Amino acid sequence: MGTQFFHHLAVAGAAFATAFWAPGAQAEPQHGIAMYGEPQLPQDFVALPYANPDAPTGGRIVTGEVGSFDSLNPHILKGSTPWQLRFLAYESLMGRNYDEPFSLYGLLAESVEVPEDRSWVEFTLREEARFSDGTPVTIEDVMWSYETLGTEGHPRYRGAWTKIASMEQTGPRSVKFTFNVEDRELPLIMGLRPILKKVQWDDRDYSESGLETIPVGTAPYMVTDFEAGRYVTLTRNPDYWGADLPFMAGQANLDEIRLEFFGDSQAMFEAVKGGLINSHRESNAEKWETQYDFPAVRAGDLVKSEIPHERPSGMIGFVMNSRKPAFEDWRVRAAMLHAFNFEYINDAMTGGRQERITSYFSNSFLGMEPGPATGRVAEMLAPYEAELLPGALEGYELPVSDGSVRNRANLRRAMGLMEEAGFTVQDGAMVGPDGRPFTFEVLLAQGSAEAQSIIDLFAQALERMGISVTITVIDPAQYTERTNNYDFDMAYYQRGLSLSPGNEQKLYFGAAAADEPGSRNWMGVKSPAVDGLIDTMLNATSREDFIAATRALDRVLTTGRYVIPIYQWNVSRIAHAKELRFPEELPIYGDWLGWQPDVWWWEE
Repeated sequence: MGTQFFHHLAVAGAAFATAFWAPGAQAEPQHGIAMYGEPQLPQDFVALPYANPDAPTGGRIVTGEVGSFDSLNPHILKGSTPWQLRFLAYESLMGRNYDEPFSLYGLLAESVEVPEDRSWVEFTLREEARFSDGTPVTIEDVMWSYETLGTEGHPRYRGAWTKIASMEQTGPRSVKFTFNVEDRELPLIMGLRPILKKVQWDDRDYSESGLETIPVGTAPYMVTDFEAGRYVTLTRNPDYWGADLPFMAGQANLDEIRLEFFGDSQAMFEAVKGGLINSHRESNAEKWETQYDFPAVRAGDLVKSEIPHERPSGMIGFVMNSRKPAFEDWRVRAAMLHAFNFEYINDAMTGGRQERITSYFSNSFLGMEPGPATGRVAEMLAPYEAELLPGALEGYELPVSDGSVRNRANLRRAMGLMEEAGFTVQDGAMVGPDGRPFTFEVLLAQGSAEAQSIIDLFAQALERMGISVTITVIDPAQYTERTNNYDFDMAYYQRGLSLSPGNEQKLYFGAAAADEPGSRNWMGVKSPAVDGLIDTMLNATSREDFIAATRALDRVLTTGRYVIPIYQWNVSRIAHAKELRFPEELPIYGDWLGWQPDVWWWEE
């Protein structure tokens, strides 16, 4: 494609864009951009509000992961990559302030221009921006990055690319994107694409890269050492180009970040106890309270910190693949929710210490509210009333058990729902309308001991209903391959959500993504209501309508009964070396401090 492609795209798209967008031609360069209103930080800000600009540099953080990896390129579908590399080894034109729902400030770009109607966005690169090898970042690198990610990269990058009518260089260091749809979030999305070094890939297939190539980025950290499936070491670049930017003040303080990989969670925990790992995020509240009384903690060498946050719970649990005959009927999915004895399982796994996820956006102001839909939420749901499942308009709550192992009342309701769906019990086995026994497979990745323990308890309940479950545990690479191709009935599922949901919701829940390999729509949602409400959310011009659209979307997704939710993590529990410090002032995404060491520092 290359330069000639860019020329044709710019010429062909410009005419369409001119016809599509009449107003909003004028704009002024700005230091930042917000989804709604103005960004909170002024042009002369000296540091992000939660960063410590006086933090010393030095030290190292060592974290652990269960699993393995066979690629160092986090921007393609192929392979399994340490997820942290997306955030630690690359930069984008703009950077996020995690103390605002969705505002961006110049990083590689010194300024951003956008008209009132947001029909286009223009970025101007900083003259001093450099890759880690010292070469300058050019507009050619930027344009190649956007085209390559949009056509050969991971599916999460492709949706926005289809909304670009033209991409054109407008100056020595400026690039302009004109859009072919009305979407207020697009200027922000364009600011968050990772920028890659074009010449590094001149003779290589970007979509096939693995461990043979260590991608060159512009970030403060570079991959300097690794062993396939064992560890990755990132080292702070002493010549990092952006060290003096106000946006970076108090960030990238640690000299080294090391990611260690383990076959299972118990081996990883032993590494914490033995001192190999010096920062560990504990997901189980019961374990946090009862199993952290080992010598390093007693001596004060390992500190237990709890970091709260105000972001949505997201969805964590067991997703049911509605593409499969086993779970295409919502009543069967509802029956699984009743059979899942959360109160008993939560007591067994966490001592009852962790609250349950109640919806996709629970734990935040974006979550569905109790009771019937009212006001703008009801108005937004009304056009889809014919397709909505019970509870979307009237109100919905997850089934609650009495906490006993038998869970009799909920199992009776589950049996009733299966009967409504055409199932009967014959000779002790649940049989479908086709006369075949109702069975399904639960797919888990190696190392997911907690998920397997939960499923074992769930399977015992299903046995009492005459349902036989097969639990398949496979290595992470196979798990990625099968889930990318939706080759599962039920699987362990984690989907983080933010206070600024946007175009990524189409990748998570949109009908167009349901049949696209590698999308995040594991459950196979194909709902005009979901698609319509995502569009309403994206095009909301007021904060009030944005919140109402998200709450309406939350109702439709939750009452779709696609996922059996487990407990939420509304507090990050971090066991870390006493020398590892983090700021006292926490952003609204406080939990972000629990997994990304951007503003941590080492102090003896």
